[in-house]
Amino acid sequence: MATSGPSKLAAFIGSVVAIAIVWAGTSATGVAQEIKVATVAPDGSSWMQEMRAGAAEIRDRTDGRVVMKFYPGGVMGSDSQVLRKIRVGQLQGGAFAGSGLAERFSGFNLYGIPLLFQSFDEVDYVRERFDPALAEGLEQAGFVSFGFIEGGFAHVMANQPITAVEDMRRQKVWSPEGDPIGFMVLEQMGLSPVVLPPTDVLTGLQTGLLDVVAASPIVALVLQWHTKIQYVTDLPIAYGVGIFALDRRAFGRLTADDQQIVTEVMGRVMRGLDEAARADGHEARDVLQASGLEFVPVNRGDIAGWRQTIEEVYPALRARNDIDATLFDQLLDLLAEYRGESVAQAD
Repeated sequence: MATSGPSKLAAFIGSVVAIAIVWAGTSATGVAQEIKVATVAPDGSSWMQEMRAGAAEIRDRTDGRVVMKFYPGGVMGSDSQVLRKIRVGQLQGGAFAGSGLAERFSGFNLYGIPLLFQSFDEVDYVRERFDPALAEGLEQAGFVSFGFIEGGFAHVMANQPITAVEDMRRQKVWSPEGDPIGFMVLEQMGLSPVVLPPTDVLTGLQTGLLDVVAASPIVALVLQWHTKIQYVTDLPIAYGVGIFALDRRAFGRLTADDQQIVTEVMGRVMRGLDEAARADGHEARDVLQASGLEFVPVNRGDIAGWRQTIEEVYPALRARNDIDATLFDQLLDLLAEYRGESVAQAD
């Protein structure tokens, strides 16, 4: 018996709906979403090993729907170049130094203010209370992060012993690209900053373009800067964090279940790396000493003066467009709170 007109139409619509459902289901659960991530960390480093292990777990738990591809060793360029590539969709994420993301969210300029922190105890107190505000600001800027990794305290490193600010005068001092706050402080201290991305620092040390750099022992080892310097000033001058972040648009293309898996796995990886970072930093310091680098003491009488010089810049910092004045005040309040508690406990 022939199918009537309305019945034919109903059958046709049903077929179209069925095809659409199958197509939609394949798009959401069957097609791999490739997430390309850039980092300056060399392939084979412990950071890359942990990240690759996390990516493998994500691929397995999503049945291949989420695949992370890493571009290590700075092959995608500086942080600012990586951000541009994320903006146009060439990359979907990156591992950045804190200041590397400051152009998208100025809150990341704060932790690295020179001589802001005086100890790891202060760092722990502040980060427990302040990291969530940074993560929220980063998300509003269009990124999803899964926690921050301690980069440790940077030390001044050079081929001549540096024990006072005067020792750095007439020296070419590295200022990281994208770190206008550090540049401003260096100028305020009467120094001559040379702006370069981290990917060019080793060449700068080799060619004499740079005389003085500041880096944590881990960074100096991982990026091989320690092979071109002889002395490390035994004073922590600036605290840094590393950030693994994905473009929120790319993350939003994942299903809710896959987002949960990525968040769970990468959050665990970030916490593990952060927890291990301090011990790794102490070990890196021992390796630098064992490789022949000399740690030189500072003139302790100068430190208070250095801090006063930097604190005198705070009003100018608060007025800058690349400083979130509200967050800056919150951070300073936390430090004052901690230091007040410390004094009270000491009494």
